[in-house]
Amino acid sequence: MAIKTLQEKFIHGLGDIYDAEHRFLEAQQKMLPNATAETVKTALETHITETEEQIANLEQVHELLGLTAKRVPCDGAAGIVLEGDKLLKETADVPTLADLAIVGGCSKVEHYEIASYRGLIAAAETMGQADVVKLLTENLQQEEKTAQTLEQSMPMLLKQAAQSSTASA
Repeated sequence: MAIKTLQEKFIHGLGDIYDAEHRFLEAQQKMLPNATAETVKTALETHITETEEQIANLEQVHELLGLTAKRVPCDGAAGIVLEGDKLLKETADVPTLADLAIVGGCSKVEHYEIASYRGLIAAAETMGQADVVKLLTENLQQEEKTAQTLEQSMPMLLKQAAQSSTASA
């Protein structure tokens, strides 16, 4: 179906991020048992809970617009999840590298979501949808906070991976 209005594009984008959030939730749940560092486990557990809240917010946005929440297949999210799964399998034998792969994959997810929410918020503002903007902004703020947390954990994880690589060489 051709998209011909801002409203149609917005609804498509909403369905796209709704699908992406579901895909990312499933991926995080699959990654959790592979995490060994406490910081990585905690980050995943926290973000799983936040992702469930974000999905609920997106369902509320749909309701505000008089729509039923519907997933629009998100190829971008599918690709990020596939890439993360592949890298996790390739690093599975070295726990410090697996933790690093999990955090790197989650960081890519966060930035994808941040870009998506920023675009949706701008469109909702343009259409005068203040209640929708509020809910989407809640999601954006969580994504930005999670991205920052992941980025702050990266130096320690890189150091641990470097030390385990040196020890095994």
